[in-house]
Amino acid sequence: MMTDQKRPHEFVHTEEVETDTLDEPSLFEKCHRFFDPTNDYAKVKQADLYPYFRPIEYSEGSRAVMDGDEVIMAGSNNYLGLTSDPRVQEAAKDAIDKYGTGCTGSRFLNGTLDLHLELEHRLAEFMGKDKAVLFSTGYMTNEGVLQSIAGRNDIIFSDKDNHACIVAGTQASLAETRRYQHNDMEHLRGMLERAHEEKPDAGKLIATDGVFSMSGKIAQVPELLELAEEFDAALMLDDAHAIGVIGPGGHGSASTFGLEDEVDLITGTFSKSFSSIGGFCVGDKDVVEYIRHEASTHIFSASMPPSTVATVLKCLDILENEPERLERLWEISDYMREGFRALGFDVWESETPIIPVVVGDMEQCFRFWRDLLAEGVFVNAVVPPAVPKGQSLMRTSYMATHSDDELDQILEAFGRVGKKHGVIGTNGHGTPPVE
Repeated sequence: MMTDQKRPHEFVHTEEVETDTLDEPSLFEKCHRFFDPTNDYAKVKQADLYPYFRPIEYSEGSRAVMDGDEVIMAGSNNYLGLTSDPRVQEAAKDAIDKYGTGCTGSRFLNGTLDLHLELEHRLAEFMGKDKAVLFSTGYMTNEGVLQSIAGRNDIIFSDKDNHACIVAGTQASLAETRRYQHNDMEHLRGMLERAHEEKPDAGKLIATDGVFSMSGKIAQVPELLELAEEFDAALMLDDAHAIGVIGPGGHGSASTFGLEDEVDLITGTFSKSFSSIGGFCVGDKDVVEYIRHEASTHIFSASMPPSTVATVLKCLDILENEPERLERLWEISDYMREGFRALGFDVWESETPIIPVVVGDMEQCFRFWRDLLAEGVFVNAVVPPAVPKGQSLMRTSYMATHSDDELDQILEAFGRVGKKHGVIGTNGHGTPPVE
């Protein structure tokens, strides 16, 4: 990890500014220090290697316009390729015509529409659970569920690679949190054993991503369920990158193993496969209704706007009626993983449309990203602490609407840039292509 522990999102506004700080509170000193030209992030900005907050001027799903140039979008979570589908756009417009642009209140008070109730019913049916509750964002879903369900005398066991919203939920909760090594079931077992000895009466919740957003790896759901049953713990899966992506019918990570009925709580977001924004939690009726009345991020936040709810409903219709989209997405994922490996890249243990391509150190990663953009391919540059030191990567992700030509163009661009930077076959796991 980077020694200064700054995060990628801090790469902002690194131009030097003249600021009179004599009368300012000391609280803001760190803000001004951030602009120091010796700061790593300032150097990246000044070298025109800064890859974040790049505006998209136009988008049609698999292609977008950035800085006036058309690029192939290989860094979107638009897995089903529905953001530009005319049927989805029409549903959103119709909802605005009927309900207006927003609800102007929380679900608890004036912000519940019949559309919200319809979507909750549809999601519970789709996921095979008793009940569903909606949240305004996926982030707020996990934060609110954990804050409400895990209390002062409980313990949360959280995978160290979990998304930031799960971390936020553990911090908001009054429960004790114990973090186990990523996907390490023996480490988790040891923690559960110690907790059982130290606090036999404590409520226990295992919380994990269903698909890990950087690696594309699926959680070990069967092993997690065995441990949960053995130690009287509940299991919560965050399927943000799994619903509408993997499993029969796109039902998520647990369904991949035929175990969706066994998982206590499943959360998800609408900002990926469902082309919108918002989130949900499904589970047992009493548990979900408790969350509905206790989660502060649900009670004290404005509800999902009508257009976003209608968008999700239409995407759900398409997902259920067009299984060929999922089949195409899986076909693309296999093709790209095999293609990157054949070129000699390290793609970790990806099992989903999220395919990381390891590059190396941070500066090399940013130069690699800029050269890919010049080749007409947009991906996401990911650096420590989001990934281990020396494992900075290009996070690529795919959608069902990518054409074969676009996929080949992406691989060709990676091949050229990989050779230019000496990455192919030198990243610890990749092997040079056979001549």
